[in-house]
Amino acid sequence: MTSELKTKAGLEDVVVGTSAICYLDGDRGVLAYQGYDIHDLADAERGVTFEEVCYLLWHGRLPSRAELGDLQTALAAARILPDGVVRAMRSLPRVDGMEALRTLASILAHSDSEAADHTPQANYRKAVRLTGQMGALVAAWGRLGAGGGPIDPDPALGHAANFLYMLTGSRPSALAARAFDVSLILHADHELNASTFAARVVAATLSDMHSAVVAGVAALKGPLHGGANADVMRMLLEIGRDAGPDRAETVVRAKLGRKEKIAGFGHRVYHTEDPRATHLRRFSKTLGEVSGEPQWFEMSQRIEAVVKAEKKLNANVDAE
Repeated sequence: MTSELKTKAGLEDVVVGTSAICYLDGDRGVLAYQGYDIHDLADAERGVTFEEVCYLLWHGRLPSRAELGDLQTALAAARILPDGVVRAMRSLPRVDGMEALRTLASILAHSDSEAADHTPQANYRKAVRLTGQMGALVAAWGRLGAGGGPIDPDPALGHAANFLYMLTGSRPSALAARAFDVSLILHADHELNASTFAARVVAATLSDMHSAVVAGVAALKGPLHGGANADVMRMLLEIGRDAGPDRAETVVRAKLGRKEKIAGFGHRVYHTEDPRATHLRRFSKTLGEVSGEPQWFEMSQRIEAVVKAEKKLNANVDAE
C-alpha cells in the first residue's frame, strides 16, 4: 500500500527545526524574542531599543550599559560605507530598491577583510557590521534616487534615528525615531519565515555570511513576503493623497469584486491580529496627526474595516 505525502502551501505546519530565539503562537497572537514578549520590547514608553534587541537575539540576554555602548560604537563605525561600495551604488541603473540592495549586499563582501573568516568571533563582527551597513545602504540609495548624495552618519544618534537622518538629511523628531525604532524591533525576527529559511539553507552549505544575507534579501523581495508592504503603499497612492476614506472603500470593494488580492491582510501563521500590527497602527495614527496628513491612516482604517467585514481577514504587519 502506498500513500501520497501532502504538505500545505508555504510549508505550513511542516517542522524543519526548533528555535530558542523566537516563539510564535498564531492562535493567541503571541510573538516573543528569547522569552521576552514583543509587547514589552516594543512598548512606546518602557520598551527597549533596536540595538538592545539585536544584542538579545545574538546573545540570549539584554546587554549591560557597557555592552550596549560597545555595540553602539561598532554599529556607528559600520555605517560609514566603503568608497568602493558607494562608487558601485552610483554606477547602478535606477532599479527597484530591493534589487539594488541585493547587489550591494554582495559587493560589501569584497570590502570586508573577514569575509572568508568563518570563526564564531569573526561571524559576530560581520553580523554587527552588516546590521549597520544595510541601513546605510538603503538610506544612501534613497538619497541618490531623490537627486541628493549620501549623508555621513551622526555617531550621536541611535540606529533608527541615524537611518532617518541619513535618508532625509534632517534629524528626526523623537516620535519619528521611536516609531521607526519600534518598527525595526517588530521586524527583527519572525522564526522561520521565507527569507530566514533561504538564508539558513545557504548558511547550512557552509557558504559565507554575505551570501546568506543576499539569499535572504532575494526572498524578501518577493510580493508574497517582504514585497507586500510596498504593494500596500502602491494601493494607497493609487487611491490618492486627497481621496479620503470613502474613495478608499470604493477602490477596495472594486478590487474584491474582481477577485484581486488586497495586500496586507491575512497571515499564514497568525489566526488573530498580528501582534506587530497593534503597535504600528498606533504610531501610524499619531504620526499622521503630527505631520498634518491623517488621511493615510483614515484610509487604511477604512480598508481594514472593509476587508475584515468582507473577507474575515485581519490586518498584518504590512498593512500598518
